[in-house]
Amino acid sequence: MDYLEIYDMSKILIGCEESQVITTEFRKHGYEAYSCDLLSCSGGHPEWHIQGDVLDVAKNDKWDLGIFHPPCDYLTCTANSWFKEQPQRKSGVLVGAARYAARELAVQFFMDIITLDIPMKAVENPIGVMSTRYRKPDQIIQPYQFGHMDRKATCLWLSGLPRLKETNNVKSELYKLPQAKQQQNKNMKRTPDRKRLRSVTYQGIAEAIVQQWGKLL
Repeated sequence: MDYLEIYDMSKILIGCEESQVITTEFRKHGYEAYSCDLLSCSGGHPEWHIQGDVLDVAKNDKWDLGIFHPPCDYLTCTANSWFKEQPQRKSGVLVGAARYAARELAVQFFMDIITLDIPMKAVENPIGVMSTRYRKPDQIIQPYQFGHMDRKATCLWLSGLPRLKETNNVKSELYKLPQAKQQQNKNMKRTPDRKRLRSVTYQGIAEAIVQQWGKLL
């Protein structure tokens, strides 16, 4: 695929994104966007990837737009069943006091991102504890609002950005499917790569982000 020449002087940081889905979509439309993650990128464009601590990267340069995906392992409501009164491990997973400590670190990381000095900023996470530990999100979006036959509620906390407008709502078609069929998507399959796949932004959402937020730069 041929990419447009960079025409915009604004700089965009996509934090905690090794997949480069949003980064690549911005680049396709001529924006200077960079993904950043502790992991190396799987999106095929290491020249657009900064491997390192996203907080350091965000603070050491001037960014006009930041979109962040802080890890949700210890922040989601679905993980609450792993919290027990006594410290222990179950099948290699932290529970008890150790998990509470991990949650506190995750909350602090989320808040460190929220307070970054970037004029336009979006922070996404599944439904979880940040709705009470910080505040309710500005918006909750679903993949089916952007053309995907899938369900995955995603919260957006926005600063200097408008709410995303849905582009192709296929909810009625999705809900015509049998329940089992609705669950047969990349987020529900139990595979060794499940965690990474669950973190990948849906292409329709990435396109809406670029089309709607990119024009604000």
